[in-house]
Amino acid sequence: MKSALITDPTLIFFVVLAIILLAPLLLNRLKIPHIIGMIAAGVCVGPYGFHVLDDDASFKIFGQVGLLYLMFLAAIEIDLFHLKRNLKRGIVFGLLTFLIPLVLGFMSAIYFFRTDLVTALLLASMYASHTLISYPVAVRFGITKAPAVLMAIVGTIIAVIGALLTLATAVNVHINGYFSFVQISLLLLKLTAFCLGVTACYRWLARRFLRRYSDRVTQFVFILALVFFAAWLAQAIGLEGVLGAFFAGLVLNRFVPNTSPLMSRLEFVGNALFIPYFLIGIGMMIDMRVIASADTLRLAGVMLAVALMAKWLAAWATARIYGMGRDDSQIMFGLTTAHTAVALAVVSVGYNFGLLDTSMLNATVLMILITCAIAPMATSGAAGRIKLHMLEDAPAVDNDHADNTLVPVDSPVTAVALMEVAMMLHPSERPDSNLLAVHVRTSNSASARTNSDASLKLAREASATVDVPVTTIERFDMNVAAGLLNTINERDVNCVVMGLHRRASLVDSFFGSKMEHILESTNRMIFICRLFNPVNTLRRMVVVVPLKAEFESGFRLWVITLGRLARNLGTRVIVICHPEVSRIIAGILARERIELRLEFRSVEQWDDFVLMANRIADDDLLAVVSARPGSISYSPEIDDTHIFLQKYFTQSNLIVVFPEQSDKNVDVMSFVDPTGADPTSAPAWPRRLAALLRPRTRKRL
Repeated sequence: MKSALITDPTLIFFVVLAIILLAPLLLNRLKIPHIIGMIAAGVCVGPYGFHVLDDDASFKIFGQVGLLYLMFLAAIEIDLFHLKRNLKRGIVFGLLTFLIPLVLGFMSAIYFFRTDLVTALLLASMYASHTLISYPVAVRFGITKAPAVLMAIVGTIIAVIGALLTLATAVNVHINGYFSFVQISLLLLKLTAFCLGVTACYRWLARRFLRRYSDRVTQFVFILALVFFAAWLAQAIGLEGVLGAFFAGLVLNRFVPNTSPLMSRLEFVGNALFIPYFLIGIGMMIDMRVIASADTLRLAGVMLAVALMAKWLAAWATARIYGMGRDDSQIMFGLTTAHTAVALAVVSVGYNFGLLDTSMLNATVLMILITCAIAPMATSGAAGRIKLHMLEDAPAVDNDHADNTLVPVDSPVTAVALMEVAMMLHPSERPDSNLLAVHVRTSNSASARTNSDASLKLAREASATVDVPVTTIERFDMNVAAGLLNTINERDVNCVVMGLHRRASLVDSFFGSKMEHILESTNRMIFICRLFNPVNTLRRMVVVVPLKAEFESGFRLWVITLGRLARNLGTRVIVICHPEVSRIIAGILARERIELRLEFRSVEQWDDFVLMANRIADDDLLAVVSARPGSISYSPEIDDTHIFLQKYFTQSNLIVVFPEQSDKNVDVMSFVDPTGADPTSAPAWPRRLAALLRPRTRKRL
């Protein structure tokens, strides 16, 4: 075969980038998924097309990386909470989408192709498997949390494992001449050991590495190293690398929040380079001249009919069992109908062992090509309708209430951490929401200007990595508190995310004079944060709610905001509150479609919190809902709680929430303001505090 038209590495990379750029732009006008364009472009420029490029080692390497990256992204983007909720239904679908193609594929090979039992079993494993090649379509439509999509993901895990075990059985029978139960059991033991070992080791490594190293590039390389090592390890024990990459993504899912800069980098690199390389590489493998023979077309027609019918029957049966709609059935069919990774492995093994001839090999390649073209079209057609249904079922948005979040960035040291928390709290999905970062200067010196520029620059960079627009404000005022208060009033801010100050002396208060002045002068919701560990390494969120908190005007807002934070972090939430309040909190979260792993711990008195506080670990996030003096839920015990936090939680991750108040607060109770605090009341538990708490011997809740 003569050499390609382009052999220069620079031009080769340019041609690939041109395909990645132009294919979606051209095919979007024709309403064709761009995945098909990538494969078709690979056919045209490959050695069996116009031979512009050779199918050299670079495409094999990048193609394999792209396939593993595709499976990793599918796992890392899963909402594990919703996945667990749909796990049983997903298992049923997985069994159906594995067994139905397995049986039909085995019977068709026996009766149509007249193969022996081993070859029939080999082909059956190819029909049973599939690849989530159309998953990027679901991502672009924003339906990854739809039950049908999650069921398809669970089904993929079961189908791939089942197909690999079937393939191993066929190879085992071909080599030994009989079925060896010992070898299959050994493979199952290896699979179990792989899953348990990766889960334990990766969680331990990820939590400690991400806590110690905050550099984004270092974290990115670390995550990818774990993924590809898991893929190699899966291959080493006789499984497919796609299974190892997918399982590594499931384990690391907890440490890569959807709104984090790390997730943005992982998605960008995969979708911009590796996955398109994989799709182009598939096209370059296809020889249309050989496939066009009559014998190959006949075989491919039968294989395609069996593959499509089997996957459609599995999706249709699952939808009927659980009363799901036609669009859900089509989504499950579209996500599970493409055959690439395991199918290619099956035909390669069969061809090398002499079980499949050239016509069967070419027919399989043609079947793979057509299923890869049908899958994104079927997924795209149903994804749009499911997205519309999700929008119709979404909770109503209060358009009269602005969602403006303000982040004061005083120092470059804390700017990035505060912005990350604020972006998880901020409702960026609302078109009328605004994220603001402000730095207040009280001096015109060169050092003050440099500090301001550096802080705001880091705030812009942090928001740019997750595509959340931010408005940066540099303000000169007589003091920092006045500048922040003026910004809050001018920009109609309803949520302020601030860092907890460092105590300058022993007589300094817990919040500091600046924060206390702000709390006294505004009625807006304020989050005061102090985080020692990165937010993606936190295991749980413990929320402490005072008595009568449900009567505050800002109760619903802080519940939704903390719920949004917990959902983005993927953590379990334990709420310590009065039994009557738990009902209201659960109802608000359900109405707003914020689904969490939620638990409640009942307390009858505010000082009962003391009995539970010593069970909060260092890798938990403690969120204490406080109250301003004069508010309904305020009591003298709340002030003592701040002293308690300052003394016993100096190294804990902490968020103190001051809910929004409808009116300005009055410091003391009077006849005209009976909701204020009684200055003569005394706390009931200060002497019990030291005896009950031992910071070194904390137990979990």
